Amino acid sequence: MSIWAVANQKGGVGKTTTVISLAGSLRRRDRRVLVIDLDPHASLTSYLGLDPESTDDGVFALFQHAAGEQAAGPGRIRSAGEDGIDILPASPSLAVLDRKLGTRQGMGVILRRGLRTLAADYDHVLLDCPPMLGILMVNALAACDRLVIPVQTEFLALNGLRRMLRTLEMIGRSRGQVPDYLIVPTQFDRRTRASAQSLYTLRHEFDPHVWAQYVPVDTRFREASQLGRPLTTLEPASRGAQAYDALCRQLLEMEQTPARGMAS
Repeated sequence: MSIWAVANQKGGVGKTTTVISLAGSLRRRDRRVLVIDLDPHASLTSYLGLDPESTDDGVFALFQHAAGEQAAGPGRIRSAGEDGIDILPASPSLAVLDRKLGTRQGMGVILRRGLRTLAADYDHVLLDCPPMLGILMVNALAACDRLVIPVQTEFLALNGLRRMLRTLEMIGRSRGQVPDYLIVPTQFDRRTRASAQSLYTLRHEFDPHVWAQYVPVDTRFREASQLGRPLTTLEPASRGAQAYDALCRQLLEMEQTPARGMAS
């Protein structure tokens, strides 16, 4: 089972779109896919047609159970939509986890331990991370084999990327190693000088970790979200879907090279 985390310490860069699009591409390859929504905003949960206000039995229950504060099962996985994607959903209650559990021993590896029990059930797990450093992002980085960092091709998003990389360095110093990561330029608009300049900066400042391609602006992403479907399965010939399918191929090829992962 491969675990890919999608993270950036800036909102609006395409994290949820990246997770759902890669999940759709994997399903088209007949892979068994689980997505996990770790963001209290629960965008991925809403995208797949679930009500975040009624999903405290998802990720929140997993952490409550691990902390001994809940006797019920450790998180209920649900089937979402017609594309065969399963989800462990988020709820707004996740926002209190740092305050309630952040100082307890062992809280940074709850997700990794929980996913070990699912190794026979899924080929791929994709983690949609919150845009802030805390117990949820730490769990994602501890659990994942690969880290995908979507970066909107605009100036402010580059600052968010720099913060994310400083976070990886900090975690690397305390834990030994960080996951291998791939920076993915998103929302690229070839008509604007700002997008072109941002893409140039990405490739020259952060090479060799930047994906050689990019995800273009595509209004069909909005249409797919309204239908609760990945664009990669809804309209696989669209520009955005083709970009994410190429990214999926790249990540699968990277699996042939052993990832360092997070030190135990």
